[in-house]
Amino acid sequence: MSVRYDWYQSETKVVVTVLLKNAADKNYNVSIEARRLHMTADGYELDLNLQHNVVVERSSHKAYPSKVEITLAKETGVRWESLEEKDKAVATAAPSKAQAKNWDLLVSEEEKIDEKEAKGETALNNLFKKIYSTSSPEVQKAMNKSFSESGGTVLSTNWNEVSKEKVTVKPPEGTEFREWEK
Repeated sequence: MSVRYDWYQSETKVVVTVLLKNAADKNYNVSIEARRLHMTADGYELDLNLQHNVVVERSSHKAYPSKVEITLAKETGVRWESLEEKDKAVATAAPSKAQAKNWDLLVSEEEKIDEKEAKGETALNNLFKKIYSTSSPEVQKAMNKSFSESGGTVLSTNWNEVSKEKVTVKPPEGTEFREWEK
């Protein structure tokens, strides 16, 4: 199975970001050669023939919770037109298959994965954050006012109702509300 990746460069290095959650748990392995980058992880593989040479001794990689970041030290300060070496015969005979990345789609896919992994209170907090961030300013005011005035026991999105008077504390059934003693 292939992995999703992206890359960027500076004058001295090329950074390849491989999107792979919990890479350390998937026994990931990175092999860097002068013109080749190869990465494997339990059922995943990335094999790239690099466009230019890199200095293996100054190159490195590091695993993060959601990705593996591979830093390739450039042998020369040349700007790379692409990460991979192109086959010149194929490049002139066939049109380029390069496509623009749809970053919104990529972010939404990651959000879906995060939502599936979230459980309990984390999932509930994520839901409230999503509702708040996509709501109108009026709904946001209602949520802020109801939550703060009720001591965190009420969360309303109805500004017409909340704006009229102070929101009263409504503790969960079977419990009672007590003020902090001063």
